[in-house]
Amino acid sequence: MNKKQNSPRYQAHSAPATQKSPLDEARDELFQHIMRCGVIGAELEHQTEWFEATITYFAGRYPELTKLELTQLRTLGERFAQPLKTKQAV
Repeated sequence: MNKKQNSPRYQAHSAPATQKSPLDEARDELFQHIMRCGVIGAELEHQTEWFEATITYFAGRYPELTKLELTQLRTLGERFAQPLKTKQAV
């Protein structure tokens, strides 16, 4: 074996992997679901139903999340699903 390849100096320089918290993982997954499922632009009634079902699903998928964290997750998702605010000319 070549000593150069085994020395730390020649190993790939990559940032150490940081593990996400369950809340961070759930948030990222929720945002992906929102984009994939067409929640943005849906009627408020449909969004409400979708979030109720989805947060119930996430409670089972991420049992380590507290009720407060699930509430925060839903709030983040609802904000993410809101239409963009545009600046109006003055």
